[in-house]
Amino acid sequence: MADLTSDFAGIKSPNPFWLASAPPTDKEYNVRRAFEAGWGGVVWKTLGSEGPPVVNVNGPRYGAVYGADRRLLGLNNIELITDRPLEVNLREIKAVKRDYPDRAMVVSIMVPCEEEAWRAILPMVEETGADGIELNFGCPHGMSERGMGSAVGQVPEYIEMVTRWCKQFTRMPVIVKLTPNITDIRKPAEAAAKGGADAVSLINTINSITSVDLDTLSPEPSIDGKGSHGGYCGPAVKPIALSMVSEIARAPETAHMPISGIGGITTWRDAAEFLVLGAGNVQICTAAMTYGFRIVEEMKAGLRSWMDEKGYDSVAAVSGRAVPNVTDWQYLNLNYVTKARISQADCIQCGRCYAACEDTSHQAIAMSPDRVFTVIDEECVACNLCVNVCPVENCITMEEMPVGAIDPRSGDRVDDAYANWTTHPNNPAALKAAE
Repeated sequence: MADLTSDFAGIKSPNPFWLASAPPTDKEYNVRRAFEAGWGGVVWKTLGSEGPPVVNVNGPRYGAVYGADRRLLGLNNIELITDRPLEVNLREIKAVKRDYPDRAMVVSIMVPCEEEAWRAILPMVEETGADGIELNFGCPHGMSERGMGSAVGQVPEYIEMVTRWCKQFTRMPVIVKLTPNITDIRKPAEAAAKGGADAVSLINTINSITSVDLDTLSPEPSIDGKGSHGGYCGPAVKPIALSMVSEIARAPETAHMPISGIGGITTWRDAAEFLVLGAGNVQICTAAMTYGFRIVEEMKAGLRSWMDEKGYDSVAAVSGRAVPNVTDWQYLNLNYVTKARISQADCIQCGRCYAACEDTSHQAIAMSPDRVFTVIDEECVACNLCVNVCPVENCITMEEMPVGAIDPRSGDRVDDAYANWTTHPNNPAALKAAE
C-alpha cells in the first residue's frame, strides 16, 4: 500500500493534506477536531503583532458563486486575519502541538513590513514548538490597504527583504505564501528563493466581487448597504492555481523549491493534479468549509488507491511527474491530428454539439432531418468544443488520425504536414533565426 507520509521542507506529517490558514484553523477547538478527523497538518490562521486589535465585520463575511445545481463553485470572503488575542492563539498552538506531535503545525504570520515587527513575533511563535511559519503575502483585502498581505506580495523586493529577516531571526522553516494578484507568478517566487525561503505556497485568494444585489445595488456580502472587494477561493480558482504552480515548478530559478499547492482542491483527484504538477503537499479550505473535516477520509483513500494503481509508493514519487509535459505553445507537435467522433449509441439528440459548432465554430457537424448528428471531417479542426458542451460523458471523443493518413481538411499527410518544420514560423528556432 502506498505511503502517504509527507516530508515538506523538513516538516513531517502523516499525509500531505493540510488545512490552509483560514477560519477552520482559527482556534484550538477546530484544529483538534481536524486532527481527530485525520488531517496531516494545519496552517494556523494568520497571527498579527501585538497592538491595536483586529476588528472583523459583524455582518455577512462571504459571497458565493453557485453552479446550476447550487453546488458551491466559489467563495468570496472579506474576513481579516485572526481577531483573537495573540497570547491566546500562541497558548492554544502550543497545547495542540504538545498533544499531536506527529501532525504538522505551521503558523501563518502577517505583521507590518518593518524588521522589528518580525524580530519581535518570531521568537514567540517558535516557543510554541511549531514546525514552521508561513508568511502571508497574499491576502488581497483589508490588510493590503494597511501595507500588508498582497501589498507586500506584489513587490518582489519586499518579499526578498522580509524573507531574509525571517531566516535570520528563526530556526523554523519559512514558507512564503504568494498572491495570485500579479502578472507573472515566477517573479515573487524568485524573490522568495533569493531571500532564502524554504518553500512557497500558492495560491492565496483572488481579488474579486462575486455579485451585486440588484435591489439594494450593494456588492455581496453587504454590510449596512455597502460592499467591498474580497478574496475569491473554491473550485472555480483551481485552473488558475494549477497553472501558477506549474510555472514555478518548471522555471529554472525556482524548480528546486518545495511547493504547497492551494486553490479549489475538493477531491483526491484535485490533490493528485497539484502533486503531479510539482506540489509537495496540498492545503485545503473551502472544501472543508463546505463539507466538513471528514472529507479528508475520502481524499486519503482516493489518493492512496490511485497511487497503488499507478505503482507510486510515496508522495515524493508522485510530485512533479507531469512537469516535463508542461511546455510553451510553440513546442506543441503540429503533426498531431485528431477528429471528433460521435457515438450514436450514446447520443441523446439534444443538439448542443451542432448548435455550438454551427453558430460559433467551424460548421463541422451535420444534422439530418431525423436529428442524427455526424462529423464533417473536412471542416473539423479538432477544437473539441463539441466534447465540452455535450452533456453525455464520452459520447463525443477525439480520435487520433494514424500516421500517413490524409487530413481531409488540409489535404496534407498527417506525418508530413509540417515536414519543413525547420523553417516553419511556429518553430522557436526559426523565430530566433528570423530575429
